[in-house]
Amino acid sequence: MALQESGEMYLETIYVLSQESNEVRAIDVGAQLGYSKPSVSRALGLLKEEGLVRKSAEGFICLTKAGEILAERIYERHSLLTKLLIDIGVDEQTASEDACRVEHYISEKTFEALKAHIKNRGA
Repeated sequence: MALQESGEMYLETIYVLSQESNEVRAIDVGAQLGYSKPSVSRALGLLKEEGLVRKSAEGFICLTKAGEILAERIYERHSLLTKLLIDIGVDEQTASEDACRVEHYISEKTFEALKAHIKNRGA
């Protein structure tokens, strides 16, 4: 399944928020991303249809196993790209913002090459 950039952003945000708290709500996701309640509701509905998230009886959002695997991959890309940009002298905020843009478009082949390069140089 090919997820659009916005869907990936939602998954990554839910993943990060779930690392901080077991109780992630739609309002938390919207606040983190700066999106309106209707936008968040629609996106979460689409992610639920794709089998990537589920909502508990209490209204908390959690990732399914498939959603977690995908979110971890997206977050790994973001983290590695941010670190790489900081290592070459980009300030942390700019590095994170740029990594966020690149993480959605970089090929798997290029990302794996970057990972190998960083590992080989001992970073």
